[in-house]
Amino acid sequence: MSQTTTYTGYAGAKSAIETSTIRAISWRLIPFLVLAYFFSYLDRVNLGFAALTMNAELKFTPLIFSWGAGIFFIGYFIFEVPSNLALEKFGASRWIARIMVTWGIISALMALTNGVTSFYVLRFLLGVAEAGFFPGIILYLTYWYPAEYRARFLAAFAIAVPVSTVIGAPISGLLLGLDGAMGLRGWQWLFVLEGIPSVLLGVVTWFYLTDRPEKADWLSAEQKTWLKAKLDAEIAAKQAVKHLTLGEALSSPKVIMLSLIYFGFVGALYGMQFWLPQIVKAFGLTNAQTGFVTAIPYVFGTIAMILWARHSDATRERVMHVGAPMILIAVALAVSSYITDPTMTMVALTFAAIGVFCVFGVFWTLPTSWLSGTAAAGAIALINSIGNLAGFGGPYLIGWVKEATGQTSTGLLVLAVLPLLAGILVFIGGHETKHEFVEQGR
Repeated sequence: MSQTTTYTGYAGAKSAIETSTIRAISWRLIPFLVLAYFFSYLDRVNLGFAALTMNAELKFTPLIFSWGAGIFFIGYFIFEVPSNLALEKFGASRWIARIMVTWGIISALMALTNGVTSFYVLRFLLGVAEAGFFPGIILYLTYWYPAEYRARFLAAFAIAVPVSTVIGAPISGLLLGLDGAMGLRGWQWLFVLEGIPSVLLGVVTWFYLTDRPEKADWLSAEQKTWLKAKLDAEIAAKQAVKHLTLGEALSSPKVIMLSLIYFGFVGALYGMQFWLPQIVKAFGLTNAQTGFVTAIPYVFGTIAMILWARHSDATRERVMHVGAPMILIAVALAVSSYITDPTMTMVALTFAAIGVFCVFGVFWTLPTSWLSGTAAAGAIALINSIGNLAGFGGPYLIGWVKEATGQTSTGLLVLAVLPLLAGILVFIGGHETKHEFVEQGR
């Protein structure tokens, strides 16, 4: 029996097959990918906490710390597109495993930092090692999920970002208390103990991940047939509108605009991520207390991200679901820069975190709705790499302003400009929703 016949035979029972297929995929992939991304993002959380004692011990100024935090993204930028194309060629299991093992090793080696040069070199190499992981997973999920499910499951994957802070921030704060154990400083223990799990999980990844649905022996023949028919129809619909080569995708004005939008978003994300522990510590808290308080905005961000992504899928609307949270980020950061009361500052930064993670859960539906294959691999990597240059610019901007004015709050006000401009671009650029859901004919 042909695949077409098999699929047609199940048309009446499509809902049952669809439900069972999506459920099977989600239970198999999402928890594991969340765990992998959790450890990926943990090295960004732990740097902010290491700075609480490392900066003073190694005599790092705010500008030196900003350069070290940001130079990660230079290496990331250079190797992002080649890494994502390698994933498309060699398969997700092998390439993601390679990424995880190398970044885990280098993250642990951050404990050897003994001055400015070693700090810059190790941070740059960490960016090189990690390049391709996040866009690779975004691409990988398009192999498994039809368009109508992507926002909610991209959000489910991205939940690792706020959760890495909700869990990682208190742990990082407590690990600083190991200062002096076995001759190591607390910040050195932090890097070592949070780097080793990535290496171990990377080895597991090689054997656990399935590259494509057709290789999934954990799906039934009927489930594979339904999924293949669904995804093939979506790809055909995209290519009927316009089939882009890799070169055309990389030079597309739409891709460039999405890169600029993501740049504004990432600047706010990492500006907060790297400096929030120091902002909270300035309230007069201990390192452990700082960890727990820093986690608060991310708890609310996690809840909002899941609900917002589900709402976007349910309403099949993307522009407002990306643009409005961008404006919320800008307003919340600007307001926080004028507040001196610690409680009200945390309220404002919590709203900023809600905006950040609402964007995170929906943004990647914009490029994946009209790109496929190698063009999607290259374009997603380009958007992520250009956007992540703001991972250098955002923290550096706050560090530069703090060194010039002595106040981190002024840096947050300047930083607010980036998501504001990004939000405006979202509304200008729009989104062709009918192309994203054209296969369903509704």
